[in-house]
Amino acid sequence: MEKEQGTLERFFHLKENNTTVKTEFMAGLTTFMTMAYILAVNPSILSATGMDKGAILTATALASLIGTLLMALLANYPFALAPGMGLNAYFAYTVVLQMGYTWQMALAAVMIEGIIFVILSLTSIREALFNAIPFVLKKAVSVGIGLFIAFIGLLNAKIIIANPATKVALFNFKHALATGTFTSEGIGVLLAAAGIIFTAVLMAKKVKGDILWGILFTWVLGMLCETVGLYVPNPKVGMFSNFPNLSQGAAAFLPSSLSPIFMQMDFSKFFSFDFLVVMFAFLFVDMFDTLGTLIGVATKADMLDKDGHLPRIQGALLSDAIATCAGAALGTSTTTTFVESAAGVAAGGRTGLASVFTAIFFALSLFFAPIFLAIPAFATAPALVMVGFLMVTAIAGIDFTDLSEAIPAYIAIIAMPFCYSISEGICFGVMSYVVINFIMGKREKISTLMYILAIMFACKYIFL
Repeated sequence: MEKEQGTLERFFHLKENNTTVKTEFMAGLTTFMTMAYILAVNPSILSATGMDKGAILTATALASLIGTLLMALLANYPFALAPGMGLNAYFAYTVVLQMGYTWQMALAAVMIEGIIFVILSLTSIREALFNAIPFVLKKAVSVGIGLFIAFIGLLNAKIIIANPATKVALFNFKHALATGTFTSEGIGVLLAAAGIIFTAVLMAKKVKGDILWGILFTWVLGMLCETVGLYVPNPKVGMFSNFPNLSQGAAAFLPSSLSPIFMQMDFSKFFSFDFLVVMFAFLFVDMFDTLGTLIGVATKADMLDKDGHLPRIQGALLSDAIATCAGAALGTSTTTTFVESAAGVAAGGRTGLASVFTAIFFALSLFFAPIFLAIPAFATAPALVMVGFLMVTAIAGIDFTDLSEAIPAYIAIIAMPFCYSISEGICFGVMSYVVINFIMGKREKISTLMYILAIMFACKYIFL
């Protein structure tokens, strides 16, 4: 046992990062629990294109396993990867269902994007992009991501809902009682609220593994409510049973075959303009979502150096790029670094050992999918909301007395939740930073790369 711990120490430098194997295990499990929803959501979204749902689940778990393990081995960071939300929706609903292309062609575009990513990562261009972003914007990205993931948590739990008049609104209990959805949606909202309070209390008491315990508490409470009849599953409104579906017996625990989607990429339209547009869209969103996530999570974990740079970023970016290629080959949309990694960081994760544990859980999910898929959205919502709080605290590092710094930071922060996109927040933050400081004559603060990025972002909104 001591020999094994010594090996882990030498490889992951646990003492140097003030962490332990136990802490890394809890962090890895916490990260997995907060992003396990992708195992249910990704197949649901991509299957709309006609792809085999079971095969997508297997591809999702394998792509997540490969990407997360690469992050551990190449960068020694506690970040996890999986097929990205937003990118999977663009893949299914825009490229295939709206533009009319086949899912095979979309997978080919993802593969080419991944190859370009590998090249950019090896030539340090992506690292230069990361380092070119001013430190104040890096702080702002952390805050913006915090608001963004808290918003996702509230939406997933249905505490916040769509409203035609006000766009978004609080859940309406009166309407739920009138329409008979209180025992499903309404109880789910109450359980999520209870989970948020429970997690907050544990955090205030500095209980180890507070976020993970919050997830488990809310999930178990949900199962108890379902047992006594307080919670009634209603698939029509997206509220399912909190118990694993074991109706198929032992067969339910066998991974579905990858054969319907494995290596099914169609490169026949490689030289067409439409293919380039689709590929570039994947490339652009993935690049800046990844950079934004790395900036935000690394800032929260205090991993940036005195110059605001992330050490070993090339390994992190290369992991993301290779994982995208692997995911396309397996049959899933762009694999990227997940913002939910912040949950593991908040639980104490500081090295790649946490990612190794997360990868192990993704491997296990291949054989225990019914159990992991049973974790309801209202149980993971407390984790997202409270991690959002932890990330928002980075706002204390922004100097609000210098408006040429503070206003671009503010714009980046509000753009992420309001535009429902990390990359849009970065775009608006960079453009406003360049324009404001240029007009004010503070041009020494603006690097050449920042000028290039601002022009590229402006062209994106004009021509795409």
